[in-house]
Amino acid sequence: MTSQAKNSSSVDHATSLSQRIAAHTARISIVGQGYVGLPLAVEFAQAGFPVTGLDTDPDRVATLASGRSPVRDVPSEQLQALLRAGRYNATTEPAILAESDAVIICVPTPLRKSKDPDISYVVAASKEAATRFRPGQLIILESTTYPGTTEELLLPLFQANGARVGEDVFLAFSPERIDPGNPTFKVKDIPKVVGGVTPACTRLAAALYGEIVPRVHQVSTPKVAELAKLYENVFRNVNIALANEFSLMCRYLGVDSREVIDAAATKPFGFMPFYPGPGIGGHCIPVDPLYLSWTMRLNGYEARFISLADDINRAMPAHVLTIVTEALNEVGRALKGTRILVLGVAYKRGIGDTRESPAFEIIASLRRKGAQVSYADPYVPTFLVDGTELKAVEPTQAELREAECVLILTDHPEFDYGAVARHGRLIVDTRHSVPEITDGRRRLVRL
Repeated sequence: MTSQAKNSSSVDHATSLSQRIAAHTARISIVGQGYVGLPLAVEFAQAGFPVTGLDTDPDRVATLASGRSPVRDVPSEQLQALLRAGRYNATTEPAILAESDAVIICVPTPLRKSKDPDISYVVAASKEAATRFRPGQLIILESTTYPGTTEELLLPLFQANGARVGEDVFLAFSPERIDPGNPTFKVKDIPKVVGGVTPACTRLAAALYGEIVPRVHQVSTPKVAELAKLYENVFRNVNIALANEFSLMCRYLGVDSREVIDAAATKPFGFMPFYPGPGIGGHCIPVDPLYLSWTMRLNGYEARFISLADDINRAMPAHVLTIVTEALNEVGRALKGTRILVLGVAYKRGIGDTRESPAFEIIASLRRKGAQVSYADPYVPTFLVDGTELKAVEPTQAELREAECVLILTDHPEFDYGAVARHGRLIVDTRHSVPEITDGRRRLVRL
């Protein structure tokens, strides 16, 4: 094929896809229908695009097909309306990728036990898409990964199947920025960052996202977009670690760290408050920075801030255990045999996501030391710790009174903290959620 023919083909594919995006007739397949993929699919479907959610979990697909949403941020009623309108469907069949104009990959990227990146889900999804590639497709990776993944991993897979990037396949990276349980910032409210392998790739990806979000920020390469997401979460990880270490220092000095942070936060410039907690959890903060530090080690550089922040944050569950033990000692109780009621096991308030939650390590450590642990969480009916399934209890007055220690790990808004203050004998509050206690018979210890 001549260079002129190639250029003509490129213009035809790009223009045709651009027109279908503008008309909302482009068929979109989103690989992965979890916390990231499902809300994204719903936004595109609500905008009028025909959307297919592809997932390898047949139970999840059956749940979606029945109109029941497994993701709290997507109401089942919203999903049912899209199913009835024929704008959304779910499947386990990857053959749908061959019929798609745009394929967006939103699969998990966890860490191995060695803290190395596990990109097996990205590899599997990309191979499925590349095998079924047809000219004129837009492929976007949203899964958080190490810088270079889009060009070093995805691009060769498509090229091996005859694709010419920027001509008949358009490849880009656009990091997901979902904040589960956040009612203020949903998919449609959060600007998208887009970096394509070529300018045409960037323009088409930006055009697609521009149909559902208020702002698309285009960057020069996929690597810039990949690094932007990692930097966002490194920023949070490091500042949370600083807040956690500051709380340790304040404990030595006999000062309430929250009072100090709140005082500093009155400054209208040059300060952003972060608060200590029992540890870090979720799909981003404990994982994403280590993707970057792993990459830098391969390049002969040690990311010292990331390593130090990781050490501090991962030490917080053990620190919580120390606080509980010392608080019990002060009231003449040993940890062994003590009845402890844990309030909240999700990694943050208002959701049921327990991924990487510090509650796992804290409850497991308490149980190993002989404590009798029960938990309450309105979003998590069962919780598996060391192979034992615990069932949530209601934090009734009786439960609060019977507990010899109430340990608050997640500050869900559903909890009655006034009742906790009135009925808990010893309260260890890692979230600064319980009001001051004036009853001398009760003791409140804060992180």
